[in-house]
Amino acid sequence: MNVIVTGASRGIGREIVKGFARDGNHRIIAISRNNEKLETLKSEGEKLNPGSEVIPFSADITARGFTDKFLPVIENLGPVDVLVNNAGGLINKPFRELTEEDFGFLFDVNVKSVFRLTRLLYPRFSKSAHIINMGSMGGYQGSSKFPGLSLYSASKGAVAILTEAMAEEFKEDGITVNCLAVGAVQTEMLENAFPGYKAPLSSEEMASFIVDFAINGKKYFNGKILPVSVSTP
Repeated sequence: MNVIVTGASRGIGREIVKGFARDGNHRIIAISRNNEKLETLKSEGEKLNPGSEVIPFSADITARGFTDKFLPVIENLGPVDVLVNNAGGLINKPFRELTEEDFGFLFDVNVKSVFRLTRLLYPRFSKSAHIINMGSMGGYQGSSKFPGLSLYSASKGAVAILTEAMAEEFKEDGITVNCLAVGAVQTEMLENAFPGYKAPLSSEEMASFIVDFAINGKKYFNGKILPVSVSTP
């Protein structure tokens, strides 16, 4: 399979890339701004399974020149079977202190990047492609909300609705779109949101679930926002 994962240099994204490398002889484009960590990830992938190929691509998805820079990378890739829109940002700040710059940053990284990359890849998806948008329990309607995370939660809520709309538009093409509303996982982002909190799941454990879901979940779900959480937060 041809797989693309954003936010691949750390946390869940990094482990997703390793999970696909371990799973089979896949080609995985790993996107992140941190080139050094991506090169290390490429080496790790080769050790896990010499038959797999991790292709590092260092870039900022929100940058204006991203599309022109990325097109040559996918020119000869072939149909894209899995896209995991995992790149994300978080700001932990009381609502009254938030700025328009904070709003722009979070919606650019968490929402616009999903729109931009999916639109770019649309003509290149295979007839049974699976798009996974990484959401959050913070953006899941009716879930517990927490002070300081209003814009983060709102941006992830937007990802959830965008997922439903994309699934409806893409279904005649055979393309499946789902959103995983992830709960507490031990990552740097969680530490930023809830300093000192120890999550019940590691990045490796969550990534293992996501890789399996990317391969098999399209048989059972489309246009769904699925909570993947055993704790609050």
